Amino acid sequence: MASIFSRTPASATPLSKRPTSSPPMSSSKSVLVPVTSPSAPWKRQRRSLPVCRPPSFLPSFLPPPTPFSSTNVPSFSVDIDPRMGAEVTKRVQGTPLAKKLEVILGDVIKMPEMPPCDALISNTPYQISSPLIFKMLAMPNPPRVAVLMFQREFAKRLVAKPGDALYSRLSVNVNFWATCKHIMKVGKQNFKPPPKVESDVVRIEPLIGSARPNIAFDEFDGLLRIAFNRKNKTLNASFAIKEVLAMCERNYKVYCSLNNIPVDEGAAAGTGAVVGEEEGMDVDMDDDGADADDNEEEEEDDNGMDVEDDEDMPEFFKEMKDEEDKAAVAKTPSRNPKSKVAMVVKAKVNKVLASTGLGEKRARQCDQNDFLKLLVAFHEEGIHFS
Repeated sequence: MASIFSRTPASATPLSKRPTSSPPMSSSKSVLVPVTSPSAPWKRQRRSLPVCRPPSFLPSFLPPPTPFSSTNVPSFSVDIDPRMGAEVTKRVQGTPLAKKLEVILGDVIKMPEMPPCDALISNTPYQISSPLIFKMLAMPNPPRVAVLMFQREFAKRLVAKPGDALYSRLSVNVNFWATCKHIMKVGKQNFKPPPKVESDVVRIEPLIGSARPNIAFDEFDGLLRIAFNRKNKTLNASFAIKEVLAMCERNYKVYCSLNNIPVDEGAAAGTGAVVGEEEGMDVDMDDDGADADDNEEEEEDDNGMDVEDDEDMPEFFKEMKDEEDKAAVAKTPSRNPKSKVAMVVKAKVNKVLASTGLGEKRARQCDQNDFLKLLVAFHEEGIHFS
C-alpha cells in the first residue's frame, strides 16, 4: 500500500514548480486540512489545506459549511508524494476549484506548525497516526472538528477508558484536549490493494476558546510520558526511577533560578551510597509481573502501526540510558553522594504522590482528572515536566 507521507525529508514547494505526472489513483492514505487565515475571524473566510485526497464519504461527517460544499473556500493540499499531488491538481483543472486549490509538496509532520484549521480530514498513513494527533492537539488554535481514518486498534486507543487494555497516554491526551467519537468501521476490502488490517473512522472535536484547558500541552504530556512509560507500575515506582528524579531536579533548578529561590547544591550528609544501589531498588520495585503485561498489551503491531512504546519513553530516558550503556563496560562501583537539592526534589515528589493519594495507583487506572490533580500538585512544589 502506497503511503502519502514517508519519513524522508521533503521541502514544502508549490506543485507548480515541480515536475508533474498522472499515475493511476490508488487507495493511498491521505490527509485534508481545511485552514483559516490567521487574520480571519474564527469560522469565517475558511481556507482548506488538503494533504492529498480523502475518501469521498469522510466529508459527510463534517458540520456545514464544509470546504466541499462551496467553491468559495480556498484550499491548500500538502502531499509528500509528487504523483498524488499531481493527481489532485489534475482533478480540479478546468473547474472553478482550480483557482482555490494550491498543492504543496512536503511532510506535514515536519512542518514547524500547521496553519490554524477549521476542519481536518484524513485517511491517515498509519505510521504517522500518533504524530498527527499530537501535532493537532498541541496547536494553539486547533481545528474545530477532525474526521480521521486510522487502523482499528489505533482508533480503539483514542476512545479507550481507564482500565481498558488499550488505555494509554494517547487516550488521556485526546480525551483531555478534545472529545472523540467512533463513527464507523471500514473493511479492508474497500482499499486497493487491500491492507492486512481493518480501519475505523473517528470524529475528534478539540476544545477551543474558553473550553480549552488553561495549561501547557507539553507540561501535561510530559507528566503522562513518565506515568505511561510502564503503565502497570504504580506511580510511586514510575517517579522513583533515577532518570525521572534527575529530570525533575534539573527542571526544579531552572524554576528556582527564574523565581530567585536559593538552591543548596552541596552534598547531603550520609548519602554516600554506591551509585545505582538505591536507584536500582526503585526501578525494580512493584514489578509483580506487571512488565509482562506491559509487553503483551503494548508491543508493536505486526502491521506497522505505531503503538507508542518508544514515544511514551521520554527523551531524557533514552539519552541517559545511552550514556550509561557506553560507560557500563569500564564502570566500577563508586560512592557518589547526592546533592541536597536532589534530596529536596525527591522529598517533594514523595510528598505530592502521598498528598494526592495517587502514589499506589497505576497509570492505567487513573483518569484525566487524576493526572490534572497530580500536575497541579507538582506545580505547587515547583516541579515541571517540559
